[in-house]
Amino acid sequence: MANTRTENAFHGINEEQMPVAKNKLHGWKHFAGLYAGEHVAATEFVIGATFVALGASTRDILLGLLIGNLLAMCSWWLLTAPIAVETRLSLYNYLNKIAGNSMTKLYNWANVVIFSVISAAMITVSSTAVRFVFDIPAQLDWYPNSFWFVAIVLAVGSIVVLVAMYGFATVADFSKICAPWLFVIFIAGSFTLFPALSNHVLGTTTFSGWGDFITIGDHSIWTGFTGSGEKGIGLLEVIGFAWAANSITHFGLIDMAIFRFAKKKSYGLFSGVGMFFGHYLAWISAGIMGAGAAVLLKTTITSLDPGDVAYHALGLTGFVIIIIAGWTTANANLYRAGLAAQSIFVNHSRERTTAVVGVVTVIIACFPFVFSQMLPLLTYAGLLVVPVGGIVFAEHTIFPKIGLTRYWAKYQKLSRSIPAIATWALALTFGFGLNALDVMSFYYLFIPTWIFSIIVYTFLAKKYGADKDYTKEVAAEVLEQQQIVAYQTEQAIDNKPFIHDTSGISKLLNAVSVISLLVITGFACQVMFFSESMHIYDVNKAQFELYCFIFTLTYFGSAYMSLRRQKSLNN
Repeated sequence: MANTRTENAFHGINEEQMPVAKNKLHGWKHFAGLYAGEHVAATEFVIGATFVALGASTRDILLGLLIGNLLAMCSWWLLTAPIAVETRLSLYNYLNKIAGNSMTKLYNWANVVIFSVISAAMITVSSTAVRFVFDIPAQLDWYPNSFWFVAIVLAVGSIVVLVAMYGFATVADFSKICAPWLFVIFIAGSFTLFPALSNHVLGTTTFSGWGDFITIGDHSIWTGFTGSGEKGIGLLEVIGFAWAANSITHFGLIDMAIFRFAKKKSYGLFSGVGMFFGHYLAWISAGIMGAGAAVLLKTTITSLDPGDVAYHALGLTGFVIIIIAGWTTANANLYRAGLAAQSIFVNHSRERTTAVVGVVTVIIACFPFVFSQMLPLLTYAGLLVVPVGGIVFAEHTIFPKIGLTRYWAKYQKLSRSIPAIATWALALTFGFGLNALDVMSFYYLFIPTWIFSIIVYTFLAKKYGADKDYTKEVAAEVLEQQQIVAYQTEQAIDNKPFIHDTSGISKLLNAVSVISLLVITGFACQVMFFSESMHIYDVNKAQFELYCFIFTLTYFGSAYMSLRRQKSLNN
């Protein structure tokens, strides 16, 4: 009878509103693969080239990106993962418990804007590859100057919107197999253009060691000066951006949605796979590709868009990487924007809200400034949501240590938390005020803003009743959580266990995928290390472009067939 009562109590409740069940937790490999796929994307072309244009030096890039990405990894590990694992809730559901429905709706509006803009940037990046095929001029102004470019954006964007509405599950699965290929292609692209840079700086296509690499970097890639001859950004700015680029997901705690599925808090360290393979190596590789393409075309990197860079580094494969990397990233973020919108307009389906948000996103994508300003856009997006992360951190981590009660707003049955809303408003005023006064680099504004939000929210929450006695309510909360665990345990009995595909055909398909990546790497190494003259370089590069395209098709064909076989066993 007790089991029946428990089941009836939670029947009809959306599973997303409950803590994640134990049987749905994942091991470390899941998070390593997830972050590798998420953070080796089309944005890397834009950001890597932007560091070159901003005039960072070689030393600052190599050291600054190392430190900044290490700080970002530690932020996921020490901030996001612990709260996610302890609560097993997404940020949206946690926020609803501590701040009420009104605050959650405001936050969802912020996410609609942020994820729509990121999706728009990725649609624009994908469109640069298509516009290259049709010989449409590069779009370097903030507005489009070609009708045909707008037509391409509308076509590419329409596909993205339709897939986000109806086929996102397939794209999400497909994007996982893109991660190894994307990493190999980024490295390969830098290998194929480095001899041209070496010849431009040293007068020879070969280089003898680390010293030559630094010399080439200082003179032709990360020179320390902008294109106009002004001194560029320094070490602190490079560190700051690498740390702030994903502040929306670690300090802002959005990735609680991911780490609530982690078996251990320490799995936050596997965000480093994305940071060091994606943001570190991919940003450096993209900078080399951008500078190398500029040398080959006898122009400046600011005159090139991602389509130019990818094609001159990789040939036909360049079109593939720009389209796929932009497409998968745009779909994921547009899907998030649609979910956030559906949480606001609860009477409409996710498909409908995604369609409406998608239309606005595609219109934004017609304006190239969106992708050309990715660094400040990502930084300001983080500044917008970091105060919410500070509020949640204060409630979950600090309140129990100073005698305040978690979930006090829920216990008071508040639909609107004045302390939470006021803190967010004051923190935004504080953060953007610091930016207007130019008292510090805007890459670091998220840190004092986060600290400010913690202090203000703690003070206001105590004033509004977080220090009252909620003994009965806390006991009821504990009992409810125990009932949820019992309900989930009962439901898990009927769940079908995951079946791993160990068939000979799938093993062969996986072997073909690995060999395809090794062949691409081998031809890239031939260009990098065995091009004794520009003539040999041209021959090796042409050979690489041909086989890179062939084995790219082979990789995706075999990897996708293996994926479909695995999914068919578990459907």
